[in-house]
Amino acid sequence: MPELTPAGYALRPYREADFLACAELWRRCGISVSYNDPAEDVALWQRSSDAEILVCERGGLLVGTVCVGHDGHRGWLYQLAVEPKLQHQGLGRKLVRAAEDWLAERGVPKVQLMIRPTNEGVRRFYESLGYELTPRLILARWLKQVKGPQPVEPATLQVTVTYLEMTAPPRLEASHPPLNRRVALLRAQRPSLKFYRFLYDAVGEEWTWWERRILPDETLAAYLRDERVEVYVLYVEGQPAGFFELDGRDPDGLDLGMFGLMPEFVGQGLGNWFLQAAVETAWERKPGRLTVNTCTLDHPRALPLYQKVGFSPVRQETKTIVDPRAIGILPPRP
Repeated sequence: MPELTPAGYALRPYREADFLACAELWRRCGISVSYNDPAEDVALWQRSSDAEILVCERGGLLVGTVCVGHDGHRGWLYQLAVEPKLQHQGLGRKLVRAAEDWLAERGVPKVQLMIRPTNEGVRRFYESLGYELTPRLILARWLKQVKGPQPVEPATLQVTVTYLEMTAPPRLEASHPPLNRRVALLRAQRPSLKFYRFLYDAVGEEWTWWERRILPDETLAAYLRDERVEVYVLYVEGQPAGFFELDGRDPDGLDLGMFGLMPEFVGQGLGNWFLQAAVETAWERKPGRLTVNTCTLDHPRALPLYQKVGFSPVRQETKTIVDPRAIGILPPRP
C-alpha cells in the first residue's frame, strides 16, 4: 500500500491486532450502533474475498479506517472513520479515494453507500467528492435477532401521477390577469443556477418538488443551457410570482415541464390566465403534441385546471417514494 501523504500517514490492510483500536475509533467517531456488533462485522468482512478493511496509521497509531467491498457490480463503503483530532485535514477524502481505487482495480464500475438521513455533514462530505443522492426505496429484512433498538426507516409517500396531453391548440375563451395588478411575463434567457433554484424552491417546496433539488449543478446548468429548453417567469408588481418551463428535447412533442405560482400569489386570480399563457406560448412552437403531468402532491386544483385548458388524461400510475422531507431533501413542515 502506498503512503497517503508525505507527512507520514500510511495505508495498509487490516490485521487481527487492529480490532480493539478500530472498535474504539468507531466509538469515538459515533458510528457504532447497538444493532451492529463490531466483532461480527469485522469477521464477516474478513471471511469475504470481495471485501477489505483498510486502516491508516500515523506514528504507529491507527487513525483512520474504511471498509470496502463489492457484490460483483456495485461497490459499497462502510465505517469511514478518522481520528476526531485529525478530521477536516483531507484524510477522510484520501481514504475514500483509496477505497475507490481498490474497487477500480477489480473492475467494479460503481460505488455507493448509505448514510442516515440526519447526517447532513456526512452527506455534504460525500457530495464534495462527487457523490450524488440517488433516491431509491431500500427494502431490508433482519435475518437474525439484533440487540438494542432497531433503526427507524424513513417515511414513505404514495403518489398517483396523471399524464395528460393535447394534440391541437385548444379553443379557449380569452382570459386576462386581474385588472388592478401590474403583470409581466418574460422569458429568462439562460437563467443562472441560483435564480432557477430560487424559482424552483419558492414555487415547489409547498408541493414537495424535490427532483431538481438533487440534480448536480453541472447537470442542471447543462439542461438550462439547452436551446430547446425555455423558462418563462411571471412578475406581479415587479416581483417574481411563478414560472413555467417548456422542454422541447423530445422530437415528438413539447412538454410543459414545470408550472406553478409562488404560495403568496395563489388564489389571486392568476392561475387560469397564467396557464393559458403557457399553453399559447407552447403552441406557437407548433409541436406535434403538448404534454404535462401532475400528481397527488400538487395543488388539488392542478388536475382540473389542466383539463379546463384542454389537456386530456392519457394514463396514471401510482408509486411509493421515500418522503423527501424524511431524508433531508426538503425541510420538514412547520
